[in-house]
Amino acid sequence: MATYLYRLGKLSFRRRKLVLALWLALIAVLGVGAATLSGPTAGSFSIPGTQAQEAQDLLTERFPQAGAGGAQARVVFAAPSGQQLTDPGNAAAIERTVTALRAGGQVANVTDPLRGTVNEAGTVAYAQVTYRVDPIALTDADRDALLAAATAGRDAGLTVEIGGDALQAPAEQGIGEVIGLLIAALVLIVTLGSLVSAGLPLLTALLGVGAAMAGIQIVTGFVDLSSTTPTLALMLGIAVAIDYALFIVSRYRHEIAAGRSDVEAAGRAVGTAGSAVTFAGLTVIIALAALTVVNIPMLTQMGLAAAGAVVVAVLIALTLLPALLGFAGRRVTGGRAVKHGAEGTAVKHGAEGAAVKHGAKSTMGRRWALLVTRRPVLTLVITILGLGLVAIPTLDMRLGLPGDNMAGPQTTQRKAYDLLTEGFGPGFNGPLLVVVDAAGSSDPQGAAAGAAGRITALPGVVAVSPPAFNPAGDTAILQVVPATAPDSGQTTDLVHAIRALPAADGAALSVTGTTAVNIDVSAKMGSALGPYLAVIVVLAFLLLMLLFRSVLVPLKAIGGFLLSVAATFGAVVAVFQWGWLADLLGVEQTGPIVSLLPVILIGIVFGLAMDYEVFLVSRMREEHVHGAAPEQAVVNGFSHGARVVTAAAIIMISVFSGFILSPEAIIKSIGFALAAAILFDAFVVRMTLVPAVMMLLGRRAWALPRWLDRLLPDIDVEGEQLRAEEPEAPAGELVSAGTGAR
Repeated sequence: MATYLYRLGKLSFRRRKLVLALWLALIAVLGVGAATLSGPTAGSFSIPGTQAQEAQDLLTERFPQAGAGGAQARVVFAAPSGQQLTDPGNAAAIERTVTALRAGGQVANVTDPLRGTVNEAGTVAYAQVTYRVDPIALTDADRDALLAAATAGRDAGLTVEIGGDALQAPAEQGIGEVIGLLIAALVLIVTLGSLVSAGLPLLTALLGVGAAMAGIQIVTGFVDLSSTTPTLALMLGIAVAIDYALFIVSRYRHEIAAGRSDVEAAGRAVGTAGSAVTFAGLTVIIALAALTVVNIPMLTQMGLAAAGAVVVAVLIALTLLPALLGFAGRRVTGGRAVKHGAEGTAVKHGAEGAAVKHGAKSTMGRRWALLVTRRPVLTLVITILGLGLVAIPTLDMRLGLPGDNMAGPQTTQRKAYDLLTEGFGPGFNGPLLVVVDAAGSSDPQGAAAGAAGRITALPGVVAVSPPAFNPAGDTAILQVVPATAPDSGQTTDLVHAIRALPAADGAALSVTGTTAVNIDVSAKMGSALGPYLAVIVVLAFLLLMLLFRSVLVPLKAIGGFLLSVAATFGAVVAVFQWGWLADLLGVEQTGPIVSLLPVILIGIVFGLAMDYEVFLVSRMREEHVHGAAPEQAVVNGFSHGARVVTAAAIIMISVFSGFILSPEAIIKSIGFALAAAILFDAFVVRMTLVPAVMMLLGRRAWALPRWLDRLLPDIDVEGEQLRAEEPEAPAGELVSAGTGAR
């Protein structure tokens, strides 16, 4: 592989004008396609194979005029102290509010709050607003009309608050991502010491993300994509593109420092660092594409879209980047001439017996490697205990879907939630929607009434609404109010109890609604987590074994990943569930962790963890193959990769941290989780645990059974075969600073 990528790098460098023109033309075509072919995104959330989804599909089919499956809003009214809502003045104000609600755009139905939805004390009532379209399809004008309708009631002295998903506007990219990019730029400048060198990773990242986002927009014209699909692609696209470019640019500068000509340096940078980038990208792509195993359309779309963004990042790093290096010439070194032999050759030095480079400074990375490897057992114990301590909160992790209970205390959604709890009880905020399919019954009315009676007799049921039939009269809806909160274990038991009721009078019962969907999502995630982990771990193990020609190194990499993800879950629970540092991070309301987060986090963290594993250990492998003793290979390889991996990790943390500023709970939690995961994995596991373990393993780290060695193809990721390639120019030949490439 190294030989093929070496030739690709040299070809792209020499034909830089053609390569740049082709990429710009492709991006332009994608941009035009995005502008002309893109379609609307969907805000619906489906979980195929669950009863909640089947019931929702039946509602959409049997109740088309009612807007089943569309956006919902609850407008809650509370009377002033000492008054009731049925008082003439209050009743008139409620009627004016309901009239304004019915005049809103896309409104399918508005219930009368004074007929059946008033609490026993007459102090709290609500109007249920149903829309014809999903929340994502509502316009700002529709939401403004909903909020403005409350004015009539408030002007009359009533407390009027609004909850429901109708107020959930589409997520917008904000200042956080810009801040992340600015920090990334600063880190690149400090790391590379050159504006040109720092600008190349940023430029390729922006071009790559632009191409990926345009491609996703084109797909929306042919496939119904979730509105959240581009979020993960944007996060990862920026982060990995910068990292991959940084790794290759750093290797290019290293090759120039060794005295190679520009074109030869570009070829060798792509042949060696590009091989690591290719395999690192493959691990990320595998982890993301494997999200299809969970069989939740939104996760599948997010995973495939993000995987596509990573593919683009890898292709740009292998082709466009060396072309841009051709345009930049020696300006990537910061305008300083580089002398042949600056990196020198390996010689024995010091009591440690570690190889150092002649003339090279004792870098922070080398000093850290010597410190860690001097006491590898102690390092191993401290690292594992530290990560285990951080992971303790994971034992208390509770999963749920974000709702009005997770909104900030000052928001109208949270106030509406609290008013309903106060007026009707905790279960009223999580009503269950029971669908009675009486198409096969000779007496649909009797079948629905019988189902209502059996449900009422179940423990934990506060109320069951009268059956509401569709126009055909063959399907009814029952609204069941539990006695307990939506995220309570008793409510889960009640859902299972209703589903276990036998069919009677030819009618079948199914349960849906937000609470039932939440229960089904959690169950589906739990059942899919094992197969998902198995898929990514097995495939990544095979890929890493092929890359490093070792059995122990892939096992070590996977073990480190498990430590990282456990510590990350602990940090997420501590912040978003327990409330530690919540004010500092802008978390307005603590609660259960979003159900989708664990599987998303596992997939992404696994891919990124393998990135840093490949970046660091591939240099150790390269040193070992080129003749260094195992201990020397660990220190030398770490010294080469530490600075770049540190910069790459800081960049990723900065990019992901920018999403913590998002007002959306799920995006905020994903951004925090990914930033914490990179912190733990890059700095604690890969840069501390890995060199300690590699030192303990010694030569055994690279052991491979002979029969397996014969079966595996030799992909030469460390570039050993490049020694047979003729250099483009004599090794000592230089190009003066600031000139173009040869």
